Amino acid sequence: MIKAQISRRTALLSGLAALATARPAHAETFEVTRSEAEWRALLTPLQYSVMREEGTEPAGSSPLDKLYDAGTYQCRGCDLALYASQDKYDSGTGWPSFSQSLPNAIETKRDWKLVIPRTECHCRRCGSHLGHIFGDGPAPTGKRHCLNGVSLVFKPA
Repeated sequence: MIKAQISRRTALLSGLAALATARPAHAETFEVTRSEAEWRALLTPLQYSVMREEGTEPAGSSPLDKLYDAGTYQCRGCDLALYASQDKYDSGTGWPSFSQSLPNAIETKRDWKLVIPRTECHCRRCGSHLGHIFGDGPAPTGKRHCLNGVSLVFKPA
């Protein structure tokens, strides 16, 4: 009996560990798709790491963090308009932050990489990883869309 409990416990813990570290590898179907080779040809190594492997750029490294000109922030992977400049604010985190996205621009999923669940956001059209959404933003949404600048392209108004 004890051996069976240990085997079940080991199997359960192994399964949970696999789920916590598994990456979906963009198993979903998106409107804009590219092969791995096409993505690698389009993006720098850092952009690829962030956008296709759900990495994070270093805090304070993006010139977009302190940019407050009028315009739109678009997906680097497919040019979909994602965020309006009027929703951008200085969160003090070192990453571009927005209180909300444009309608029908992003999708979210649960991210367990740090054991504590977070809400990951990605471009709804090509699946590129953008960053995470936290509940410590300004009114009226109370949300902070904390994004990687390398995933974005700024288009002035």
